[in-house]
Amino acid sequence: MAIDSPFLTQRDDARWLVWLPIVAGLLALYLPTLVDLFQGIWSSDEQKHGPIVLGIACWLAWRKWPAMWQASEHSRGSLAGWPLFLIGLALYAVGRSQDIQLVEVGSVIWLLAAILLLTRGPQALKAQWFALFFMLFMIPLPGAFVDTVTMPMKMAVSYAAEQVLFWLGYPIARSGVILQIGQYKLLVADACAGLHTLFTLEALGLLYLNVVRHDSLFRNVALACCIVPISFTANVIRVMVLTLITYHFGDEAGQGFLHGFAGMVLFLTALLLIIGVDSLLHAATRRHRQADSPLARR
Repeated sequence: MAIDSPFLTQRDDARWLVWLPIVAGLLALYLPTLVDLFQGIWSSDEQKHGPIVLGIACWLAWRKWPAMWQASEHSRGSLAGWPLFLIGLALYAVGRSQDIQLVEVGSVIWLLAAILLLTRGPQALKAQWFALFFMLFMIPLPGAFVDTVTMPMKMAVSYAAEQVLFWLGYPIARSGVILQIGQYKLLVADACAGLHTLFTLEALGLLYLNVVRHDSLFRNVALACCIVPISFTANVIRVMVLTLITYHFGDEAGQGFLHGFAGMVLFLTALLLIIGVDSLLHAATRRHRQADSPLARR
């Protein structure tokens, strides 16, 4: 009889006791890291997606936990986990001692992968691979790299927003990443069109793909390729909405929107675009299947 849950038998409960020291060790290592992140970089506008990504990754892992437990029921731990474990500890030690959050936060992925291999084997790691991969989006990136990549992105978003609003007949001009519409000037900030925003929307698109789980390989690959232009379009729409609110209702209304609803508009727009593109791909795939069916050839 298949076991649907790891909580059904006393034997399984005993196995769960093995995880208590593992959880305690992880808390001892990464609780100070989480405190530093919440008090530091995760409190900024650019990195507010970090706690959300962490929460979703934990939900993904818990969602896959029964399937992982069942798939690895007859598997043994793999010694291949020890190299990963040592690499993870080394990365944590270097990152924590040298205050390199990219290395410190990234080490948790190595350690979790190693623990799964050592305790439940390769099948467990296979079942939880997406949750571990999703954690990549919460790792703080180096500031120099972010600044280098963000500026061209802000320029492109500013240019696109200017061209669309000018085509719609608004009195708008642009100087670099500064938009002037009427008597108002708006600076396209990193939080509006930066690399962190792109990363967050990429995570949203990949989460959608993982939850929906289409059978069509073409549909999955095509939608994954469309995530980048969808993210760019969502950023342009966000800047345009902010610009129009400022133009019609004043600077105070624009600033209130920026701090209150701009992020909501961004994610809602991105989600609607993803669903819309997915629906178009579904229609194209269905038509292709109907055209290739034997009945259609007769």
